[in-house]
Amino acid sequence: MGARWTATDIPDQRGRVAVVTGANSGLGFVDARELARARARVVMACRNLSRGEEAAQRIRAAIPEADVSVAALDLADLSSVRAFAGAFEGPLDLLINNAGIMAAPRRLTRDGFESQFGTNHLGHFALTGLVLEPLLAAPEPRVVTESSHMHRVGRINFADLQGEHRYMRWLAYGQSKLANLMFAFELQRRAAEAGVGLKSMAAHPGYSRTNLQFAAPPVYERPFMAVGNVLFGQSADIGALPTLYAATVPDLPGGTYVGPSGFMEQRGYPHAVTAAGKAYDEDQWQRLWEVSEELTGVSYEFGSSAAG
Repeated sequence: MGARWTATDIPDQRGRVAVVTGANSGLGFVDARELARARARVVMACRNLSRGEEAAQRIRAAIPEADVSVAALDLADLSSVRAFAGAFEGPLDLLINNAGIMAAPRRLTRDGFESQFGTNHLGHFALTGLVLEPLLAAPEPRVVTESSHMHRVGRINFADLQGEHRYMRWLAYGQSKLANLMFAFELQRRAAEAGVGLKSMAAHPGYSRTNLQFAAPPVYERPFMAVGNVLFGQSADIGALPTLYAATVPDLPGGTYVGPSGFMEQRGYPHAVTAAGKAYDEDQWQRLWEVSEELTGVSYEFGSSAAG
């Protein structure tokens, strides 16, 4: 692929079914719109159904032939994740684990998990496991999990995963994004070991101008976020390209991590990038996977279906 890959380079997605989490705004909206433009059937999995429907209408207005639908999914509530997965009728060709929150004050999900770890990682871990059967029913299934360059400041604190003893918002965000990467890599390892055709990818958008910067951080940080967006941020249309690249480039090897090609991976066109060294610790992959199974009650069965 060339150095300036854009959404116009997405191969024809006709006949493919894609689920995009958090598709009502930001990067997820662009992912859904461009996949629909490429003729995929897109399920926009959104916490807020009314906002999801408004987003779907914007896509239909721009692309009259778009095949998009909206389904309820709250990643901070495992009962919602189970309901979404239980209602989904496969096969499923592509799952984009995009939704997330950033730098939120410490609060808990419905299931009692720290909100960033619970939403960004555990919700997507459970979702992927619960739709594993429809994924494996597709001819060339692919999962793309959204990480962040902020994974570099994170570490998986197994002694205090939920931030009960010490909580710092940005470090908790970094932990959740490092968990996203480790999940993507371990999913690829397990799929390859099982001999199934599923490919697991990871991507990050660099510094992109989206509503993520304003949804959870405290009010006093938001003016700095606004200035940063103007000075350094790239548009959501460009920021979504690494995910779309990871989702659609046919010959991309499983386990690829995609990010922007510019200085410090802050902006630019998509290409394969290298994560921080700690993201490649296979013992930590396995430990995180086992803990995630225990916390969510979801186990992966590559020979048949997800249990739990």
